[in-house]
Amino acid sequence: MEDIRLNKYLSDAGVCSRREADRQIEAGHVLVDGVPATLGARIATDAKVVYCGKPVVPVEEKVILLVNKPKGIVCTSEKMEKNNIVDYIHYPIRLYPVGRLDKDSRGLILMTNDGELSNRLLKARYYHEKEYLVTVNREITAEFVQKMSAGVYIEEEGKKTRPCKVKKTSRNQFHIILTQGWKRQIRRMCEACGMRVEDLQRIRIENITLGDVPEGSYRKLTAEEERELRRRLAGDR
Repeated sequence: MEDIRLNKYLSDAGVCSRREADRQIEAGHVLVDGVPATLGARIATDAKVVYCGKPVVPVEEKVILLVNKPKGIVCTSEKMEKNNIVDYIHYPIRLYPVGRLDKDSRGLILMTNDGELSNRLLKARYYHEKEYLVTVNREITAEFVQKMSAGVYIEEEGKKTRPCKVKKTSRNQFHIILTQGWKRQIRRMCEACGMRVEDLQRIRIENITLGDVPEGSYRKLTAEEERELRRRLAGDR
């Protein structure tokens, strides 16, 4: 069983700072498994801690998963929705998808229980990059690339999309990097330019790339990936 310094445990749980926790421990206001705590104590992570007569509830571990979503899976936490991604990955703790990747699309979706991180990634004003590989039904022309790059007027929205980066990679395939996330945005942009999307795969969100994660599988972010993502998000403040 892992252990942790009691003052850190109290701080992580949002009770008070570590310094204040030491003062409260010295004052006899903290019990561990029914016994008054001592300064500098280390406790098991499953210990029963009481502060001023009230149980201390530990903060759930923050988890961020990189999921390679297949087509047909719905990015929702609604359990009543058939083929929802929460049931699909069946992770031991409750996680929520960060934003959307429509049912007919595949690729990278992040899932987490960190509400602050999720909210910051979803705020359009921060211009977070998302990269996609798109296959369409016709040959891609220079005119199509120019129109998509400049921003496309979407009638339902009553305005143009933001300018974006578009690069043709083969006869009928292109990369696109967006900094906004309207519903079915790429499909609607292509339709407005006379194209139909046949396959759409998200391959990157900010510094997080899909890599070689098999379709239908997931992994936790590495420590380096998470640090860099949080560093970028911290810069949004």
